[in-house]
Amino acid sequence: MTEPLILQPAKPADACVIWLHGLGADRYDFLPVAEALQETLLSTRFVLPQAPSRAVTINGGYEMPSWYDILAMSPARAISREQLDESAEMVIDLIEQQKASGIDASRIFLAGFSQGGAVVLHAAFVKWQGALGGVLALSTYAPTFSDELELSASQQRIPALCLHGQYDEVVQNAMGRSAYEHLKLRGVTVTWQEYPMGHEVLPEEIRDIGTWLAGRLG
Repeated sequence: MTEPLILQPAKPADACVIWLHGLGADRYDFLPVAEALQETLLSTRFVLPQAPSRAVTINGGYEMPSWYDILAMSPARAISREQLDESAEMVIDLIEQQKASGIDASRIFLAGFSQGGAVVLHAAFVKWQGALGGVLALSTYAPTFSDELELSASQQRIPALCLHGQYDEVVQNAMGRSAYEHLKLRGVTVTWQEYPMGHEVLPEEIRDIGTWLAGRLG
């Protein structure tokens, strides 16, 4: 596994955002976003991990950075649950590293775009049992959420912000909305925000993320 890209803040770090890129991208993909957010989040460290390169079935077996294999797209995405679990455990290891460095778990946030977002939703609301500052789910979905999903009291206390494009042609808006509804029904403080965009990130969205993070970091 390639070492994460770590962006240290201007002031001593007392908070951290672990941010996962999407399918086929790399750890530098959200570096400009992290740098922009650090202009106001002066004591927040950003950790940008790199997905391993592996064959992706829906792309003809072509190898690319991928958090998990996608086996089929329809009617719903069929994925490698084993690889998703492995990626979620990697995220949990990064949480533990940040805790060991002195960051309180309540000031550690998980963020992910598209496939990376699916990993952080799985990590936070299926795998992790403990406090977290919150989850940012960008243009993503939750392949392991179902009607049987049960959240612990600590998971229910993790706030989430779900952001999605109205015209997303890669991860349909309804898929992101479904993840939001699952969390809302289970008592999570979750916000839904959509934008007139496709499968992308807009400056307005980054401003909204900065406001949301600042409101939780004080």
